[in-house]
Amino acid sequence: MELRLPEWPIIDFHVHFPVPGSFLGGSRQRFIARFGQRKWDLLAKARSEYQEDWFLSWAFPRPEEASRTWEEQADRWRAEADQYNLARVVFVTGGGNDQLAKIVARHPDRFLGFAHHDPFAPDAARELERAVTQLGLRGYKVFAPLLDRRLDDEAAFPVWEVAERHRLPVLIHFGILGGGGGTGNALNIDPLVLHDVAKGFPEVPFVIPHFGTGYVRELLQLAWACRNVYVDSSGNNEWVRWMPYDLDIQTLFRRFYETVGPERIIFGTDSSWFPRGFAIRYLLDQFRACRQLRLPDEHLRLIFGGNAARLLHLDS
Repeated sequence: MELRLPEWPIIDFHVHFPVPGSFLGGSRQRFIARFGQRKWDLLAKARSEYQEDWFLSWAFPRPEEASRTWEEQADRWRAEADQYNLARVVFVTGGGNDQLAKIVARHPDRFLGFAHHDPFAPDAARELERAVTQLGLRGYKVFAPLLDRRLDDEAAFPVWEVAERHRLPVLIHFGILGGGGGTGNALNIDPLVLHDVAKGFPEVPFVIPHFGTGYVRELLQLAWACRNVYVDSSGNNEWVRWMPYDLDIQTLFRRFYETVGPERIIFGTDSSWFPRGFAIRYLLDQFRACRQLRLPDEHLRLIFGGNAARLLHLDS
């Protein structure tokens, strides 16, 4: 049966280009240095059991083991964009800034990319400037729980200044990370750590993915206080099962729609690996939830493409 997709081009604001390795590499090294390899291996075994249950629950194929070139993977993602009427695919990670710039350049009419280096690294601001002005990247991605300094530390202000100057969307993951058995606590796990930064740089659109990944009240409070804070809907949002109160995707959309309005909600999937490719199930689940909330078409167009186009300066 042919899928009935939304009748306008979709922008997926949150995709990870499939590359070898893991963004958890730094935390892995820190853990092993502190507790040893054997204990890391025990945790890895527990995570793999969680992962196996996840694949069975969602009926997704397991990531392929055969290696592909980045060119082949880029062409496969282009085919996904064509099949599912994706106007743009925004890769928020992709093996480093230089590598992701090459990926985007292969299909520049469909692909956009974000810089994704440590905001506390030496010359982080200069690297973001280079990523934008020389590599053509269009935003900045940060995994807050992986940082070992508070995100509101003034040492990162030069990075936010670059983002402010170029009006870059800054996508920052807060909350639990890495699925079951992953990171459940960290220095920057609560999105409210961004409060003073968002106030201090009001022209930077800060986008918090996955509805806050378990920190719903905190993100709603942050977004209420800071009009430059947006939310993205990406992922399976499975974390709702671990909340102390009942929650589902429709309730999440309703709470944020009532709090921030349709102009600050952005669709994404958190897609990455093949053979799954574009996680069409997430699009259909989210679109159904919004339709059942009786959101008008003009607001659906904003959530599923218009807001992303505005932040990425595609409508100018």
